[in-house]
Parts: sequence; C-alpha cells; structure tokens
Amino acid sequence: MLQALGGTVPPNTDHAVSVSLPTWRSNIGYEEGEDWVIGKMVCGYPRFFVHPSIQKLAQEIVRRVGDPETETATLFASIKTARLCQSFIASKVPAEEARKVRIVNFIPAPHAEAGASTITSSLSCVIYPKEWAPHAKPVWQHSGNGISSRRGEFCMRALEDGFLVEDKGSATADSMSQRPCKGPRRYQGRGSINGITRSPPKDAVSPVNGAEDGRDYAQFIEERFGRNLSTMLADQAKLAVRKRIAGVLTADSELPEALETTSAEGRVAGISENDVFLYPSGMSAIFNSHQILMNSRGSLKSICFGFPYTDTLKILQKWGPGCLFYGHGSSEDLDDLEARLKNGERFLGLFTEAPGNPLLRTPDLVRIHKLADQYDFAVVVDETISNFLNINVLQYADIVASSLTKIFSGDSNVMGGSAVLNPKGRFYKLLKETFDREFEDIYWAEDAVFLERNSRDFVSRIEKINSTSDNITAMLKASPLVKDVHYPKYSPTRPMYDGLRNPNGGYGGLFSVTFHSNAEAIAFYDTLEVLKGPSLGTNFTLASPYVLLAHYGELDWAKSFNVDPDLVRISIGLEEVPDLRSRFQTALDAVQKSRK
Repeated sequence: MLQALGGTVPPNTDHAVSVSLPTWRSNIGYEEGEDWVIGKMVCGYPRFFVHPSIQKLAQEIVRRVGDPETETATLFASIKTARLCQSFIASKVPAEEARKVRIVNFIPAPHAEAGASTITSSLSCVIYPKEWAPHAKPVWQHSGNGISSRRGEFCMRALEDGFLVEDKGSATADSMSQRPCKGPRRYQGRGSINGITRSPPKDAVSPVNGAEDGRDYAQFIEERFGRNLSTMLADQAKLAVRKRIAGVLTADSELPEALETTSAEGRVAGISENDVFLYPSGMSAIFNSHQILMNSRGSLKSICFGFPYTDTLKILQKWGPGCLFYGHGSSEDLDDLEARLKNGERFLGLFTEAPGNPLLRTPDLVRIHKLADQYDFAVVVDETISNFLNINVLQYADIVASSLTKIFSGDSNVMGGSAVLNPKGRFYKLLKETFDREFEDIYWAEDAVFLERNSRDFVSRIEKINSTSDNITAMLKASPLVKDVHYPKYSPTRPMYDGLRNPNGGYGGLFSVTFHSNAEAIAFYDTLEVLKGPSLGTNFTLASPYVLLAHYGELDWAKSFNVDPDLVRISIGLEEVPDLRSRFQTALDAVQKSRK
C-alpha cells in the first residue's frame, strides 16, 4: 500500500500537499539534494517545493518578459506581496545591483471581464538573476504568500489564451496597488486582486489579442473548471469557512446550513466571522500577523516561546528587529522573561504554539497572558496541531493563527490559513483597524471552494481521530521498545493543556515517538505501513522523521532543546483502530528484530 518515492500524497492527486518519502534513507537523500530522490519528485510540500505548474508558468513569464538564460521568477498574487520579495532580495545583494530585481505585473485583458460575474486573477512576478534564487527561496517558504498550484494552472491557461496580459502602464504597475480589497467588504468581489471580479464597466473594450479561435471568457472558464465558478460560490465558500473557524458552527454542515447559521456563540463571547481573516497558508497567516503587529505597534523585538515550527522562528529573525528565543518554553524561561520585563525590556508580541511541534508541549498561556497584560505585548498562538475543537486558546491570545491545510481540510489537496482576532483582547481595536486597512484577500477562489467542501465534516473527523490517537498512543506507551511518546496526554505540561481543553475536547491526532537507537527508529519508520511524507492532520495516517526534514542542517541545535534527531512524528487518520494497531505492531516487531 506504500506510495512510490516522489509520488503524490495522497496518491493520484494533482494538487497534493505532501510527497512520498517512504524510507529513512529517502528523507536524507531529499535533504542532501540527491538526484535519485529529487529526480523522482512530482510534487512536494508547496512552501518548500515549487509545484511543476508554477515552475512552468514562471519559465513562460521569463521567456516573455525576461532573459531565460540568466533570469528566473517568483510569482505572487498581488503587488504588495511581490514587493516584500523584491525588497528582501534587494537587501541581500550589493546596492548597485538591486535594480536587477524587478516586478512585472500581468492583469486580466479587458475582454477577460466580459460577461457574467466570474473569477479572474492578476499575477505579480518578481524577476531576478538566477544566482539570487537562494535569496528568494526564504520569502516563498517563510511568508507563505506565493501563488497556489491551482492559481498557477489557471494563470498559465489564461496567459496562453490571451486572457492574461502584461500590464505595461508602469514598470511596477502602481495602479494595481490602488485596487485592493480591504476590510469587512473584502468578500464582496470588488476588483481582481483577490482572485474574483465583478462585471466589467460598460465601456469595456472588445477582444483584441488572444482568443483567436473566437472563444469568450465564459467559455474559457467553463473549459477550465468544468463549470462556471462564480464569485458568489467563492464568496459563499469563504464565508462558510470563516464561520466554522469563528466557532459559530459546532457540527458538520453543508454549505447552505453553514451560510444560514447566525449563532453569536463562538469561541469567545462576541466573536464573529468578521474577526477571521483567510490567507493562502498557515505561515502566511503568521507572517502577516507579525507584519500587522509591527505596522500597528512599531518595530519592536518579538518573543518566540517554546520549540517552534521552523518557519515561525525564521520569520521573527529575518523580518523586523529580531526576537528573543526560549526554546524550552519552560517555567524557568518565563521567570527569565518576567525579569527582563521588570528591568524595562519591551517586546512587540510573544509567538507560541499550543501544543508545540514536535514535542507536543503546551505553554503556560495563563501566565503568559498575565505578563502580556502587565507589560503591554501581544500574544499570538498557533493552534494548528490541536485545533479549536479540542482546546480554546483564543481566550488568552490577541491573535490565533492556524494552518487550514491540516486537519481542518484533511484531504491534503489544498493550502489555506487563518488569523483570528480576540474581540476581548487588549489590542483588539488597534488590530482590527490595522487588519481592515492592511489585509488583502489573495486566497485563490478555487482553493477556497475545495477547502470549504473538505471542512464540512471537520467536527466528526476530529472526534474519530482523537479517539484513535488515544488508543494508538496508549499501545506505544505500554511497549518497552519505545523510549518515549510525546503527546499532550502524556506530556509533563498536560495540566496546561487540560486547562485549555474544551468539555468534549480530546488530545488531538499528532504525536511523536522515539526509540533507544537510530537503527531502531529506522526499522520502525521503514516498516510502518502508512503513507510517509511531510505535513500532518491528514485523513489518512501519515508518518515523517520530522526532525530530519525540518532541522537537517541544525540537528545538534535541535538536540540542545531535547528534540531527538531520530524522532518519528505520526499524524493519525481515519483508519479503523484494529487495522492501525496491526500496522504499528508489525513496525514494533521490526524494532525488536533490529536489536538482534
């Protein structure tokens, strides 16, 4: 049942979020960039591996407006996100060379907006010398603002058929920056920067370049999607998703029911879907929350509390004045922070995860919240791993970020992220005003439709995954072959987790397991008959030697925070318990044999 090396995870999925790395050796080969691995990869986690459809589009853009021999491009959905990339690259190269980094914009041709209200897309392309690609990669990876593979496919077809054309109005298309969708009206279909557009002005010109075969834009859309994906459907999908994330919906629901639900009882008193902002990925939600905090409160250092997902720490280190890092996330760390605060140090905000990845430790949010109130810093919590059905962290945070790519979607075929504001938070008014002013909706309409459909059974999936995970972790915990099981239920920080847990909440679907030797970890991983690759929160059980993938170049650094380089991370899916127990027992048997 194992997927072949480099294949999509899940199998036969064009826009898969994960890629198969079925053996320990293949993970090392991926990190080392060995051809026998890289050459077989048809996809990868989207922020680390540029999807072939996007690679193809970037090559075509450079062929049209650049020099394919010496230049390459990184693609974004708006001029604002492209400028972040442009400025980051420019900061890493000699000042006199920075002019070689330029932005070329593509916009819908006038005739592309003719007809009924439907989707269009703009495209902002950062073009630069090929040797500077290592400077662009961190922006793509850490910011999470790059275009999705579905948008890439759409733009490629639109470009080929003459419905997407270069904006020659100015070198950086400043006019585009005057068309953002901001504030609560961001889902009303104004403009094309958010991936949807309304009917064109009455003076829209007739077709010129492109569409030589006489097809109109409506026919192009019908052929591209197999149906007319209208702004209304995209708007409704985003609204339903935002209601689910606000906690207004507490049971599985189809789209009509989701849209009709108007209950005011959400995750905290007074919350509504207007406090939820959608992003192309979870990291985009974190990146933009940090940007908005700096915009609203000034350029102060941040705090990264607890061993974090790798990109969160990199964001805080590479953008802004840096951060204070507490990798253990312990009470002693909080003692040190409190002493610094008492001595006059001030911070922008504290970023943390509840629980953390991959040790599943939960920070003391109650104490953190008290310090934040006393010393005037914001609290940003990433709740991706446990999710809001299991625990309520919003009551102690100003912003809660999440990767909707994970368990909220489950199908591992679409990216998405969210940032949620706490209407009772001390910075709510300031943050809401800044979000409404600075936020731009660059979440691709087609991705939103897939995400909404995937999340309709979110509640029942969580319940099953909680129960199965409880069973499998107990099995592993009882085995003398296992060194440790990292899971909120068995963590020394369980009291912190239980203090956040909802009445019907469980301990989530993610855990990590360690063994007594590298050979035993390899035997377990290579034998375990589940899909293997990056990501988590999938509807199928997924395994990964997480520390190798996330920290290959800094294993000793990770180990200094008690993160075992040989750790195997498991994300439990929807399989039946007897089936999974059998697979895990076979893997444990292999561990036993490796000892002989």
